Amino acid sequence: MTERIAGLRKYFITQRGHRAFRKKEKDPFFLASGFARHSEKDTVRAVKRLVWMLNEETPVIVPGQRILFLRTNPTLQALFTEEEKKALESRYRLHELGELSNICVDYTHLLNTGFPGMLQKLEAQKKLFGQEAQREYVDGQISILHALLDLIDRYRMAASGAGNQDGAESLARLISDKPRTFRDALQMQRIIHFTMWCAGNYHNTLGRFDQYMMPYLQADLDAGTLTEETALELLEEYFLSFNIDSDLYPGMQQGDNGQSMALGGVTPEGEDGFQLLSRLCLQASLELKLIDPKINLRVSRDTPLAIYELGTQLTKQGLGFPQYSNDDIVIKGLTDLGYAPEDARNYTVAACWEFIIPGKGMEIPNIDALCFATEMRDAVVSSLMDSPDYETLFDCVEKRIQARVDKMCENTKNLYIFPAPFLSLMMDSCLEKGQDISLGGIYNNYGFHGTGLATAADSLAAIRKYVFETGEVTKADLLDAMERDFEGHQDLLHLLRYEAPKMGNNEALPDTIACDLLNAFAKALRGKRNERGGGYRPGTGSAMYYLWYSREMGATPDGRRAGEGFSCNYSPSLFIHSKGPVSVVKSFTKPDLSRVINGGPLTIELHDTLFRGEESIAKVAALVKSYIDLGGHQMQINAVNRDTMLDAQKHPENYHNLIVRVWGWSGYFVELDKEYQDHIIKRMELTV
Repeated sequence: MTERIAGLRKYFITQRGHRAFRKKEKDPFFLASGFARHSEKDTVRAVKRLVWMLNEETPVIVPGQRILFLRTNPTLQALFTEEEKKALESRYRLHELGELSNICVDYTHLLNTGFPGMLQKLEAQKKLFGQEAQREYVDGQISILHALLDLIDRYRMAASGAGNQDGAESLARLISDKPRTFRDALQMQRIIHFTMWCAGNYHNTLGRFDQYMMPYLQADLDAGTLTEETALELLEEYFLSFNIDSDLYPGMQQGDNGQSMALGGVTPEGEDGFQLLSRLCLQASLELKLIDPKINLRVSRDTPLAIYELGTQLTKQGLGFPQYSNDDIVIKGLTDLGYAPEDARNYTVAACWEFIIPGKGMEIPNIDALCFATEMRDAVVSSLMDSPDYETLFDCVEKRIQARVDKMCENTKNLYIFPAPFLSLMMDSCLEKGQDISLGGIYNNYGFHGTGLATAADSLAAIRKYVFETGEVTKADLLDAMERDFEGHQDLLHLLRYEAPKMGNNEALPDTIACDLLNAFAKALRGKRNERGGGYRPGTGSAMYYLWYSREMGATPDGRRAGEGFSCNYSPSLFIHSKGPVSVVKSFTKPDLSRVINGGPLTIELHDTLFRGEESIAKVAALVKSYIDLGGHQMQINAVNRDTMLDAQKHPENYHNLIVRVWGWSGYFVELDKEYQDHIIKRMELTV
């Protein structure tokens, strides 16, 4: 890291000096009140809001900056008043905040044309439309670009006035042309990303950053205007920009902002996509040690161990990433669902782990979640006494999964998403149709998470073994113990909690049941179509549901007591007596994970002392590679230390830079709610 980057990191991250330039919070319904009075259409509101947000920004030039743009207006204006929002919710299903989120645009739509070039395309396309609504929509997009170019020009003048001629000249070039250098492409991408947040869109992933940015870098390297060292310095400043305004971005917790990028993997043509910029991105993240952007590394059976070792160097820092995705499994799973092979090969990762297609997917990969543990527990409570054998009981579980999935699909109907005219500029077919991406894209699939899998599998394994096979536990005793939260059943609690078979120890019984549960989930969704013409994708990710569903759930037959949490994502239970990570890998690669391809990583915590030697780096890298080679779909490994986290709870002032992986994202430990902190502390620590 150069002295200049270290100085900017100190100013923005440690001192947070830029926040002094932020304006006072305003009434977030200021614009919405006017929109309501004039009964403005939703697309008109979206345009006027973004234009207003851009006009409200005051350029700030920090000494030493080369990549400009930071937020000074902290208040995102609402599109609708609170009363209007309630009325919409009574008529439609609104997903999360209602704003378009968690998709990946194709940044090359703007990068390859530039802002002035896109204006020309819009003007030309408008002349082809026969419908007034289409022309009005395009006029709105033109208004947005004019407002954006005005802001860029104001930044240009501010940079010139501050003596930052490099910044001023870069912005001047972007006002008149498309980017032609790596430096200008990074600046333009920063402007695009900045504008997406100002538009109210969130969880804006960066897609396959190394693939679409490498041509700019290669041209500069060939021309001799950049070296790898100077390119790395630019890249690190660009990475730093994702951590400047992130406290203003919405999410479940600070850090849950969706700023992820995918590196490596095969190209749409099937060639190896890991190249120089992929490596430089890993190096930039390693040197900066910040939570954004979050790195997702695409790998396969053909990926050499050396690349896994590069990724493991990041894991060693305790960043909670990279997250690994297996091209062999993901591409097969997506093509099986009907994605074109070239699109499946071009997949990226959404905010957390869900697989999406840049520029083509208007997908909602987190629209709901199935709780395996809920359906298992309800089946046990209602049907165990009348089940003559395990097969009859599992049939009841499978029927409940089907019924729950049917209800989830029904609940996705009548969906309404707020318009996103700026994002639509970077989505395939929107310009040609004069249509907002919120109305649908080329792919319109919905994704369901799956949580509580290990709890359900372990519970059913315990019932099969101790109730139906050995007979040492009666049905009545088990149900009574669950009803009483194991009070008065201490011996049974110990048996179920610590001695019963557990998924993650490479035991056939619970692992086979886990396969059956995942297959039941996939089968329940087979052939179903949503109202937008897309299908449904089952997954193994838990998101926040691992806490939500477990809070009110009573005791379960695996020895879990009432209210205790499930494991996060696709992971062993919190109280498994683990035989080690190799056994975990073997257990969790037994299912056909291409059938549950909405995503959701195997999450393993390794004690941070493991990473003290280079030999351990090689061992951890080999562990990840083995998971991929055996057919795992996604994996994330966290370097954790329970004692450090406990001390951080007592003395948070000493641990501002302690980073942990929460579920599909990394955050600063001391900024998390205690509920999330406690769950992370409970997760197991393994050694290799």
